[in-house]
Amino acid sequence: MTRVLILGGTAEARSLARLAAGERGLDIVSSLAGRVRAPVLPEGEVRVGGFGGVEGLREWLRDNAIDVLVDATHPFAAVMSSHAAAAAAAAGVPLLHLRRPGWVAAQGDSWTRVPSLPAAAAGLRGRVFLTIGRQGVSAFAGVADAWFLIRAIDPPDPPLPASREILLARGPFAVDDEIALLRAHRIEVLVTKDSGGPDTEGKLIAARELGVPVIVVDRPPLPAGGAPVVAAVDDALAWLRGR
Repeated sequence: MTRVLILGGTAEARSLARLAAGERGLDIVSSLAGRVRAPVLPEGEVRVGGFGGVEGLREWLRDNAIDVLVDATHPFAAVMSSHAAAAAAAAGVPLLHLRRPGWVAAQGDSWTRVPSLPAAAAGLRGRVFLTIGRQGVSAFAGVADAWFLIRAIDPPDPPLPASREILLARGPFAVDDEIALLRAHRIEVLVTKDSGGPDTEGKLIAARELGVPVIVVDRPPLPAGGAPVVAAVDDALAWLRGR
C-alpha cells in the first residue's frame, strides 16, 4: 500500500483525492491549510491546519509513513510549495507538483501583467473590481484614488481600502452574472491573480465583453529542486500509479 499525502484546498486536489481513493494500492490523506472558514472537503481522510514549517512537515511525513507527496495547493501558495519541496527532499519522499495552467489573453483582452500585488496597486484609480481572495488586500489599503469592490470567500483582514464594498461569494461564477456585476458597479478596471481554472474565468470574459482593462498578477515560480510538474489531474493520477 502506497500512502499519499495531497496538499490541497483546490478543485484539482479534490478531484485527485476522489479518483485516487478508488485505486487499489493507494491510501490517500488530504491536507487543508484551514484558512477558509467552511472549506469544500475532499473525499477520504482529511487533516486541517499547518505543519509548523519545513521541519514539522518532514516529521509529519515520517510519523505518518507517507510514501509520496503531491503538492496540489493554490498556484499562489508559494510558501507551502517551498516547504513541501524542502521537506520531501529531507525525508526522501518523492514529490509531484500539480498546477493548473494559467490564463492566456485572448483577442479583445486588454491585460497588463505585473509581478506582485504592490505593483498592481501602484497608480491604481477609478472603480476597481478586486478579485485576489482575502489575503493580500492590505496591499491596496493605501490607494486613495480608487473605489474597490472586493470579492472573497471569507472577509479579508484589515487594513483595507477606505472606499470599498465587500462581496462574499464562492465560485464558479457564470459569465452573464459577471457582466451584470461589472455593469451594476460601473467597474473600470479588474485586478486578479493568474490563478487559472474555469471556476473564476468568467470575470475575464466579462471584462473582454465590456472592454474593461485587467491587471493580472503573475504567479510565483515553483521551488527549484527538479520535482516533476503536471497540469492535469489525470496526469497526476498516472504518476501515482507509477509509484
